[in-house]
Amino acid sequence: MTRTVLVVTALEDVTADWVIAALNERGVPVVRVDPADVGPQLTFGFRLGDGQTAWSGLLRTESREADLGEIGAVYHRRPTPYRDRFGQLPRQQRDFAVAEARHGLSGVLNDLRSAVYVNHPAAVARAEFKPGQLLKFTELGLRIPATLVTNDVVAARDFAERHPSVVCKTFRGLPPGEDGRAGAIWTQRVRADDFDDSLSVTAHLFQAEVPKVGDVRVTVVGQRVFAQRITTPSGALDWRCGDWNGLVHSPLTVPPVVETALHGYLAASDLVFGCFDFALTGDGLSPDDWWAIECNPNGQWGWLPDAPAITDAFADILSTEGTGSS
Repeated sequence: MTRTVLVVTALEDVTADWVIAALNERGVPVVRVDPADVGPQLTFGFRLGDGQTAWSGLLRTESREADLGEIGAVYHRRPTPYRDRFGQLPRQQRDFAVAEARHGLSGVLNDLRSAVYVNHPAAVARAEFKPGQLLKFTELGLRIPATLVTNDVVAARDFAERHPSVVCKTFRGLPPGEDGRAGAIWTQRVRADDFDDSLSVTAHLFQAEVPKVGDVRVTVVGQRVFAQRITTPSGALDWRCGDWNGLVHSPLTVPPVVETALHGYLAASDLVFGCFDFALTGDGLSPDDWWAIECNPNGQWGWLPDAPAITDAFADILSTEGTGSS
């Protein structure tokens, strides 16, 4: 019997929709759940002990139910934060309810011993730190730009003076404002005289600018690798800030030594999937053309031309029979 795939994500998630559709076409049972629906819309009863050595029981949504013993894979995408579910409560009650739901419901769903996770949320949380990513890249032999993490204005000025051009990046995206709308801070060039004592307020990421001719997004799903070169008509420093309809995509072959490093990175990070960003300084035939920038362990790929093939790669892994955990 084909085992069930549990898809953990918010209601509006087009990327998950595509993967679910591909699984449906293969006749694979799928249960979609957003843990933040906990309450009348999402109920559960999980048991352990009395001779049982793994969690068992049912997870019920308004339209589906999943038997934990029948879950073979978990596709953990982007569930709604628990704090949104309990946002109307006073602070103490909200924080208590969030912690109880996270440690109880997620505590069970994140420890299904017979399931393959793509990706496990704990692995994603560990892998989201850019300093750790850059360190792993260097350990695996990938080229990275000279990097400074600092809140010291003297160190920042010294770094800017040592390199012909320096860029500043954020470690994380800009969180939503009071109106609930998200913003963005794009990669930008900075100079030594841009810095003042306000830099000490928080951490900053500075890198020597790579003289790139384009960017590359490499999506790795299991053993399958999909690479697209991205160029902008305007030659923008950060391709994300322009007109996405004007981006030019072209497939690219990843050099074997770089591909080996990417698989090594995912294995070392306990990840099955990752979106890697590179700056390209040549035609891409030589590994020296590839400068590793970051890996998003839960990145978006639906906008890429090879999204249909990536969708199939996800469906292949999630529907593969067998047991294990990642």
